[in-house]
Amino acid sequence: MAEAAADTPPYRYTAGLAGEIEQRWQDRWEKWGTFHAPNPVGPLADPEHPRAGAEKLYVLDMFPYPSGAGLHVGHPLGYIGTDSYARYQRMAGRNVLHTMGFDAFGLPAEQYAVQTGTHPRTTTEANIERYRAQLRRLGMGHDDRRSVATIDVDFYRWTQWIFLQIFNSWYDPAARRARPVAELVAEFEAGTRPTPDGRAWSELTGPERRVVVDDHRLAYVSEAPVNWCPGLGTVLANEEVTADGRSDRGNFPVFKRNLKQWKMRITAYGDRLLADLDRLDWPEPIKLMQRNWIGRSTGAHIDFPVAAPVETGAEVEPIRVFTTRPDTIFGATYVVLAPEHELVDLLVPAAWPEGTKDAWTGGHADPGAAVRAYREAAGAKTDVERQADTKEKTGVFVGAYATNPVTGAPIPIFVADYVLAGYGTGAIMAVPGQDERDWAFAEVFDLPIVRTVRPSAGFEGKAYTGDGPAINSSAPERGLDLDGLAVAEAKAKIIEWLEANGHGRGAVTFRLRDWLFSRQRYWGEPFPIVYDEAGTPIALPESMLPVELPEVEDFAPRTFDPEDADSNPETPLSRKADWVEVELDLGDGPRRYTRETNVMPQWAGSCWYELRYLDPTDSDRFVDPTNERYWMGPRSDGDTGGTDLYVGGAEHAVLHLLYARFWHKVLYDLGHVSSVEPFRKLFNQGMIQAYAYTDERERYVEAAEVVERDGSWFHGDNQVTREYGKMGKSLRNVVTPDDMCAAYGADTFRVYEMSMGPLEVSRPWETRAVVGSYRFLQRVWRALVDEQSGASRVVETPADEATRRLLHKTVDGVRADMDAIRFNTAIAKLIELTNGLTRLAGTPREVAEPLVLMLAPFAPHIAEELWQRLGHDTSLTYASFPVADPALLVADTVTYPVQINGKVRGRVEVAADAAEETVRAAALAEIADQLAGKEPRKVIVVPGRMVSVVA
Repeated sequence: MAEAAADTPPYRYTAGLAGEIEQRWQDRWEKWGTFHAPNPVGPLADPEHPRAGAEKLYVLDMFPYPSGAGLHVGHPLGYIGTDSYARYQRMAGRNVLHTMGFDAFGLPAEQYAVQTGTHPRTTTEANIERYRAQLRRLGMGHDDRRSVATIDVDFYRWTQWIFLQIFNSWYDPAARRARPVAELVAEFEAGTRPTPDGRAWSELTGPERRVVVDDHRLAYVSEAPVNWCPGLGTVLANEEVTADGRSDRGNFPVFKRNLKQWKMRITAYGDRLLADLDRLDWPEPIKLMQRNWIGRSTGAHIDFPVAAPVETGAEVEPIRVFTTRPDTIFGATYVVLAPEHELVDLLVPAAWPEGTKDAWTGGHADPGAAVRAYREAAGAKTDVERQADTKEKTGVFVGAYATNPVTGAPIPIFVADYVLAGYGTGAIMAVPGQDERDWAFAEVFDLPIVRTVRPSAGFEGKAYTGDGPAINSSAPERGLDLDGLAVAEAKAKIIEWLEANGHGRGAVTFRLRDWLFSRQRYWGEPFPIVYDEAGTPIALPESMLPVELPEVEDFAPRTFDPEDADSNPETPLSRKADWVEVELDLGDGPRRYTRETNVMPQWAGSCWYELRYLDPTDSDRFVDPTNERYWMGPRSDGDTGGTDLYVGGAEHAVLHLLYARFWHKVLYDLGHVSSVEPFRKLFNQGMIQAYAYTDERERYVEAAEVVERDGSWFHGDNQVTREYGKMGKSLRNVVTPDDMCAAYGADTFRVYEMSMGPLEVSRPWETRAVVGSYRFLQRVWRALVDEQSGASRVVETPADEATRRLLHKTVDGVRADMDAIRFNTAIAKLIELTNGLTRLAGTPREVAEPLVLMLAPFAPHIAEELWQRLGHDTSLTYASFPVADPALLVADTVTYPVQINGKVRGRVEVAADAAEETVRAAALAEIADQLAGKEPRKVIVVPGRMVSVVA
């Protein structure tokens, strides 16, 4: 415990008293609905609320996944920060919406269910209740009426509804927004939009029309290369694969496979996602991470004609490549396809053509054998391994040639694993003279190298990647001459030629890939999709929502040997035959359909939860438009709208934040929300880390049992080694907020976390340092309450001038700090004010009340208790935050430290408006005896700061 009971004054602020106070006030807040924020309309409107009609503020936390371990002291850092900020803003006159929900679908609960046989809903709901109890114990001022969990059927009904909005929409590049698919079909029917092959819409069969429409949808089924993780039995999004090509959960190998999966066309929004970053008040590192992930590139698509093997007699589409340097096309001496590219099978002949070099065959007797073996080898490598600059370049000739459209020369086609099917078009024109990887490949396979850019003077390397005039880039017979042109001019000219001659066009591409949206799991949102007998996906009508997750006996997807790259997904829902096979009337009579047996990824619910907080009781809409405009609408022209403050970890930069922005923009385009972006201002809190200790066998020991002696650390009599990093059970260094609340009280824990340093900076946890915050609150208590008698120490006599000035200086500083989210410096100022009261026989009410109000955001329970003892019969939640008197911020006098040769040797107090000569004379008089009658060489007066004397 923080303090021994013996000799403790009867009315001292102790952990025991703190616990009583905190429980009492938490019960009152819950009973009174203290933190309920009124909506403009609907069931949550309250015209009598003290903040009804006031300026709004929407404060949002990235909601947690409720693990069975509960919270450790690192988790609440951001939550206490947002709670302190929200409490301050309520007192500053704003209507503050602050609540907390739970991101509750996902892999951990399902894995636990597989291990124990307990339904994931049972464990997840129990975990949620534990989190809620822990957050309540910390005194969080949340509007509990608005709390949601993504596993609530009433919540995921609307997740499914939003999916249908996306499925039934397409992106119109001309309008730069999503539009309903019905409008696309109307344009095809009217002939104002041509079909892909030019036929009239009426000439297309029903299935052909469906293919055309589905090729435009923002949510679509695609057979494409995906990240297949046999060890987990599911596919993963690119963002869920680590840099070394393994699953971020479980650390299993991940393989590229062609599988049919749901995808979302987030790439259609690439330009808008990129451009609107400039309008957001976000940390620059997060913006940079999103810009790099989106990866916008400008260049050209170029078509390289190919001929199929004679024996097949088939017609083959040209190989289309994207390049950011179309000006180097004269140096394209070979083409490379990703091993998975769909054209490879059409190009492979029965035998090697005449002139095939031995280095091109991989030692195989025929092209088919070479390509099959190479594909098998490439499939066992991760994307990271395939693209590593240091690895040896490998590949095989497919046995066919393409034609360079500007030279007319045949150039060999290779498959090589350094080209990825999921990036660009899955094909490149290789220009070894200007690309280091292409040069290395050309050296291994004895391919021609043609420079198309003149290197700078003195360049003696291999591939030249710098700028310079074009060389070896002329084809007069084709009306094309780039020689001598700078890069920008050459690019413009070649694109103009390609477009005029039907060989390509200027283009913009993105590193961003369409979002893989299927998971082969049980514990997720079911898709509101069924398939007809032809396998066509059909959206269910809104009247059939929600599609509820059925009960199953086996929660696990079928998992495989982690190295079994050829395995195929088998989902838990696919085994629920009576749910999968269903008879429905979708407008053309009862028919048999098959349900989608994949589920949505965990990210689905977190893409829009901030909107449901606004109106969680509305059963007719996912949010009332009036309430959405009030809480999230744009403030002015050019403003994106969105939450006013969003606090969470930087680790979500290119996952949750990017996905949520995409969903929100679709909803905006379709007229469902007024805000362009979901999160106007983003703040990334730091991490609380901790020391861990290992013994001589490198086993972790309990950190709480380690003591320091003479600069070394000991666990009992054994010396241990200290390391610094995360908290975790395996490291045996977890400290829970429950422990801290029991030992010191929740308010002490809150004050300590907020005073450890700037909120955005990571910092080490030090349990022994918590006592400093505990003693601060004890001093505040003693300033107002007599520890022996419990009587008030507050006096009605006015404060003296010095105390009054210190108070108003503190009020001014704390306000500025709270507005800027500088909580640690605000607390430092409150400590300084409290220390200034210790010299007084009694604390003037004019100081006591502002002190309590300023303390309330950080230590709300003790503040409420003291506020009541000051004679107030209502909560201070909506009391006005103190305002400084400007007249008392102007100092009458200024104290100057006086330095001699850099060391402070005295201090002088002079009038604040004293002339420099007056300050100089006072300073010299102060240190006259130390100068011993000698004239100083130099005297420097820094106005309002210091006097420096050089002896």
